[in-house]
Amino acid sequence: MEPIVVISILGGLILLLLFSGAPAKPVRLIGQGVMKMLIGALLLFFLNLALNRFNIHIPINFATSAVSGFLGIPGLAALVAIQKWII
Repeated sequence: MEPIVVISILGGLILLLLFSGAPAKPVRLIGQGVMKMLIGALLLFFLNLALNRFNIHIPINFATSAVSGFLGIPGLAALVAIQKWII
């Protein structure tokens, strides 16, 4: 599919939601979840940079981003513990 078609479809959907009025609560919950996962991925990136010299590397994927994003620092510590002692 051409990129212009994809962009046009997404733009049309956004306009449709703007005019019809999207339900606020589900959109807000989805937005907060996506934002937490992005923050979790950034935390994992900086953790991998910091712990590279100790041969600790946590892969950045959906599951690890969700754990680190929703649980925060304890989630990162749990991922490091799993990486170091279990795997």
